[in-house]
Amino acid sequence: MMTRKLTKTNSTLIAPCGLNCRLCRAYVRNKKACPGCRGGDSFKSKTCATCPIKNCGKLIEGSFKYCFSCDEFPCAQVNHLEKRYKSNYGVSVLDNLMAIQKNGISSFVRNENKKWLCLKCGDMICMHKAQCISCGHIWRE
Repeated sequence: MMTRKLTKTNSTLIAPCGLNCRLCRAYVRNKKACPGCRGGDSFKSKTCATCPIKNCGKLIEGSFKYCFSCDEFPCAQVNHLEKRYKSNYGVSVLDNLMAIQKNGISSFVRNENKKWLCLKCGDMICMHKAQCISCGHIWRE
């Protein structure tokens, strides 16, 4: 069972694409936990380590922190991620990025910390799992 206890998201866990790495199953696992998209590549899957968004030249240059600042936004990679995460997990990277752009990262993080709490135990849930990893409460059908 995954039980890595970090109850809150912080701004360093929000990926350039708008995903909240705190909610990822790779981040919350006990052994070889992923440090998130903005962390090093230790313990990342090959897919995550080679992510075309994380490795985007414009992001690496440091000209911006989030994809919405790019003149190519939304690019094919962001649109692909949007489709995949919206249909599989009910998470919209486009909505996340627009919320960050409109209200700032601090507001977005506060909202994420409220939105993703298990109603039964109060720990943060994993977007990839249909049940809370701490108490087993089923939160998504």
